[in-house]
Amino acid sequence: MSDIYTSLAEFAQTWGLVLFVVGFLGVVMYALAPRNKKKFDRAARMPLDEDE
Repeated sequence: MSDIYTSLAEFAQTWGLVLFVVGFLGVVMYALAPRNKKKFDRAARMPLDEDE
């Protein structure tokens, strides 16, 4: 039972880190993509707009 736990823990630590890094880089790339600039600018001004 201990061998299974150790193997699973090593797998989760290694691939969990890889998955987290890939996901983080994906979110950063999405946020910094030039095609999303208008969308984020519009969202940033939303609280200041008085249209209802």
